[in-house]
Amino acid sequence: MTNHDLIGLLASYSYAVSLLIIGEGLRRLFGVEPNLTRKVIHVGAGMWIFGVLWLFDRWEFGVLPFATFIGLNYLLYRYRIVGAMDAEDSSPGTVYFAMSVTLLFGLLWRPNGPIDQVPIAAAGVMAMTWGDALAALIGRRFGQHKYQVGNSIRSWEGSAAMFIVSTTAIFLVLSLLPGSFLSPFAVSFDKARIILASVLSGAFATVAEGVSPQGTDNLSVPLVAAGVVWLVMR
Repeated sequence: MTNHDLIGLLASYSYAVSLLIIGEGLRRLFGVEPNLTRKVIHVGAGMWIFGVLWLFDRWEFGVLPFATFIGLNYLLYRYRIVGAMDAEDSSPGTVYFAMSVTLLFGLLWRPNGPIDQVPIAAAGVMAMTWGDALAALIGRRFGQHKYQVGNSIRSWEGSAAMFIVSTTAIFLVLSLLPGSFLSPFAVSFDKARIILASVLSGAFATVAEGVSPQGTDNLSVPLVAAGVVWLVMR
């Protein structure tokens, strides 16, 4: 373990605790509903992948914080310890969130080369982080046209937001991350394939979000999005 890895671990756990404190503070002090504080924590946690890419030297230590939170998030969900993250009707989506990030980064992130495929993992995580979060918020606020798959009820407005935001987030990641200081060993892609991968993965992620039972979209969306990007970029 290098000094950077140690700093990364300390920063990651401190950041996670800070997110929980902020979310709980918003709920208790300002009366923000748990549906919104949960999404604040959701987006904050997802964006931390870029902090992980910046701070860690070895992927084995970089995935450790997210792997740890598979168990911790289950305990938080099981006993409803943090109201800002897990209300009485919440699903174990935070557990699936940590699982998907751990799996994708464990499989694809190789910061020391020779080839780093972490942009594909990051694209999947951003589809979940921004697409899923805004789909839920917009669907809840503006969703007038509902559809149902199994026990899951979604809105066409929310699904449209999911597609637009996911496609945009994936495009930005695939355009900006490869070859940057966060992923210097990743292969850059040509614009045509980036656009194709973004649109296709955004579409498949939207379908996955629409048909997944409550909470499981935090697992299906990033894995499906990353899988489609990987297939297009081969």
